[in-house]
Amino acid sequence: MTTINLYVSGEYPCGYLKNHIARSAFVHPSEAINNALYSDLIALGFRRSGDNVYRPSCTSCNACIPTRLKVSEFMPNRSQKRCIARNQKTEVVIKPDLFDAGQFALYKRYLASRHNEHGNLELEADDFMGFLGSHWCNTHFVEFRNEGAMFAVAVVDQVENGLSAVYTFFDPDFSDYSPGVYAVLWQIEHARQLKLDWLYLGFWIKQCQKMAYKSNYQPLQLFDGKQWVDYPGDEDETG
Repeated sequence: MTTINLYVSGEYPCGYLKNHIARSAFVHPSEAINNALYSDLIALGFRRSGDNVYRPSCTSCNACIPTRLKVSEFMPNRSQKRCIARNQKTEVVIKPDLFDAGQFALYKRYLASRHNEHGNLELEADDFMGFLGSHWCNTHFVEFRNEGAMFAVAVVDQVENGLSAVYTFFDPDFSDYSPGVYAVLWQIEHARQLKLDWLYLGFWIKQCQKMAYKSNYQPLQLFDGKQWVDYPGDEDETG
């Protein structure tokens, strides 16, 4: 891969670990990013937020570890099998990354319920698409429906050798369906159907409950900054 220019952000409060300071390295806006280049970058531990491609570059912490799953070797555990059974009647609709008012309303409901983000009702369509969409990536908004009613959306990128789980949001009234888990399981199976190798799951953060769940999907690989290595397991984890 050719050399690319990065710029490092200033420090800011970490959104995952309390009392931690974060910093990110971004691909410089002058770089012409396309899906092929992003396919190389995601294999080097980068992620995207909207059109911005970044990876953590914290001065005193390396808790955010990129992860990926070898989809051909995945076998669901008991809990995941139960999730699949609960969703036998769930319908899936794959849509392009275009603004959808129903998806936007569901996103705001999700934020208000799950993250207690005050003022999210002030979000505009540009905020929504600026975070989840992209002008250069092969992105889809995957709707999960029950009796025709949309209850969850998974934003999924397709790169050259896999899928990337960008974000999932859902109706809190459907929590019993474990929509976050089912979205990952669906992406694993969809990657298999597309004959792709990997599902990129984003950053695993052992000390952060909402990011540690990724170790529930095995066999997981972690990017150590130079290469992908097999997840070693942890006897203290309950996943």
